[in-house]
Amino acid sequence: MIDLDAYCARIGYDGPRTSTLATLRDLHHLHPQAIAFENLDPLLKRPVRLDAASLDAKLVKGGRGGYCFEQNLLFAHVLRALGFKVREATARVRWNVPPGTQTPRVHALLIVEAEGKSYLVDVGFGGNMATGPLELKSRGEQATPHEPFRLVDEDRRLVVEAKIDGQWASLYATDLAECIPADFELGNWFTSAHPQSIFVNGLLAARAEPGRRYALANNALSVHRLKDGSERRTLNACELRDALADLFKIRLDGLDGLDTALARLADGPA
Repeated sequence: MIDLDAYCARIGYDGPRTSTLATLRDLHHLHPQAIAFENLDPLLKRPVRLDAASLDAKLVKGGRGGYCFEQNLLFAHVLRALGFKVREATARVRWNVPPGTQTPRVHALLIVEAEGKSYLVDVGFGGNMATGPLELKSRGEQATPHEPFRLVDEDRRLVVEAKIDGQWASLYATDLAECIPADFELGNWFTSAHPQSIFVNGLLAARAEPGRRYALANNALSVHRLKDGSERRTLNACELRDALADLFKIRLDGLDGLDTALARLADGPA
């Protein structure tokens, strides 16, 4: 089980523990600020476990982050404990993928019921994750605490798009089919262990703050400000460790081999 008190303390939430839309919005806003998207375990060839006890130990009490399967399953446990009706689904990623490329179902997301409506909820899409729930039936622009998002119909799929620098960009496509734990375990194995997975071969991290986002791709740190543009710089190994700890708020103790991995990434191309 997830320690709800510890989770609320972790993300800085002290509001009502009720299954209202206001609660859902507050949690969805705070979660990406406190619990970073990161793939240090796959990078270091460590297993990624999805059971509730492991998620609680790592993301809540261990000061770590995680990627989509971990983030959204943790969030699902929390929401169910608060009385929300939740179901899991998967998606095919389109962000940074050449047009026409078919990708596997390796992104996790949630469908959450609140006050008689259904919402697409996703706290695990890295640097472009929404920071608020998206009403599932709406096809117009939807405001979040960060960029606007929208849902677009495409054949029998729903495409999630974000408005970035004034242009709509496709993030992923989903048919909203309900998943069972075995589906997530299969996708989790691919992303965490397949030799061609981007999570095995490089470093990725992301965290949101009011008015800005931080993103790390190998040794390249980007800071995206909603009103003042973006900046990007290349980090050395010491700066990479500092960024993970300070900007992304990830506890790094006990990660054997991390310094070696960071040194390798710092020596590579930006």
